[in-house]
Amino acid sequence: MKQDMIVILDLGSTENTTLARDIRALSVYSEIYPHDITKEEILALPNVKGIILNGGENRIVDGQAVDVNDEIYSIGVPIMAIEHPTSKVDGLNHYPTEAELSTFVLDTCKAEKTWNMKNFVADQVERVRNEVGDKKVLLALSGGVDSSVVAALLIKAIGKQLVCVHVNHGLMRKGESEDVVEVFRNQLDANLIYVDASERFLSKLDGVSDPEEKRKIIGNEFIVVFDEEANKLDGIDYLAQGTIYPDIVESGTKTAKVVKSHHNVGGLPEDMKFKLIEPLYQLFKDEVRACGLELGLPEHMVFRQPFPGPGLGVRCLGAITKERLEAVRESDAILREEFAKYGLDKKVWQYFTVVPDFKSVGVKNHERSFDYPVILRAVNTVDAMTATIELLDWEVLLKVTDRIVKEVPNVNRVLYDLTPKPTGTIEWE
Repeated sequence: MKQDMIVILDLGSTENTTLARDIRALSVYSEIYPHDITKEEILALPNVKGIILNGGENRIVDGQAVDVNDEIYSIGVPIMAIEHPTSKVDGLNHYPTEAELSTFVLDTCKAEKTWNMKNFVADQVERVRNEVGDKKVLLALSGGVDSSVVAALLIKAIGKQLVCVHVNHGLMRKGESEDVVEVFRNQLDANLIYVDASERFLSKLDGVSDPEEKRKIIGNEFIVVFDEEANKLDGIDYLAQGTIYPDIVESGTKTAKVVKSHHNVGGLPEDMKFKLIEPLYQLFKDEVRACGLELGLPEHMVFRQPFPGPGLGVRCLGAITKERLEAVRESDAILREEFAKYGLDKKVWQYFTVVPDFKSVGVKNHERSFDYPVILRAVNTVDAMTATIELLDWEVLLKVTDRIVKEVPNVNRVLYDLTPKPTGTIEWE
């Protein structure tokens, strides 16, 4: 099934992704493209039913107001402008209401409401089967939401032609590697290679305190381990990645400045021997989760908290030690357990613990202690560019604190980070 599409042309609006999501909420597919896309490029897109020119505060580039190519107006599909005073079509001077957007998309453009996860999965399964044929696909399966959903979709499409490699770098949350093995090898019968490289990573990180250096070591060593495993395999033609739509949008259009460059958008070597396959590149994060549920993944995996690539390595601040790493792992597990009990696991976007590299005096078991603090962080965000603090009830904070100081060795204090983003970042390192 080919989805009908509404194209959004980026004329400097900060609400492009909101608009795309609102259109998808009408069960119609939408994508964002740069303002200077050509008529031929739009005509090459499948099933374009309408175009929205989305202007905004960032419309001035190098001192000049950006505009679309005049030929766009002769494509022959309905066009709507928002905050675009020089356009050749009638426009709005405000963000469209739900009724206005629905009228334009469904009535004016006559787009069909076919955008849903059942259709998406069927489309991608057919596409993957046609593209891959009898070849093999390699996937680095971290256990995060994106890679897990990619794995489930490819298993549905090509079964054991998919080879999953899960590298445990020793910086995973409690029970996560075991969960990956249980779900994918034991439940989904995946072709899974499990590599325990914990000691190898920790030895490389010994004595390294600079956050960026830690990230580089973890990232580089992961590539080395993954390459070693890939070189043991024969007949691999494709590399699968969990690239999702925000990765592509954040990596910049010609109008918008690059927010951050994602390793999986344009960062792969030109001489890479694998062909790339990215079955989730059309999806926003909530759609990825919906796709995972459609594919039958367990709910706890689909709604797993966002987790940085370096794992607990950037939450064990400064030089990593096994003592503090275990304090992070155990305190994080307690926080996650209690949030689930209080129903906060679905409400809060991201929550975790941090253990810094300093100690304070306290009293534990009626004796003087000189131990580490644990810092709790719980934030809500839409796009990870800004974040607000979750205002937790005292009951929750006191319960978590009580469990951590009683159950986690080498800890005598619990603190709550009240800093939004900005000025703080979501992670501490």
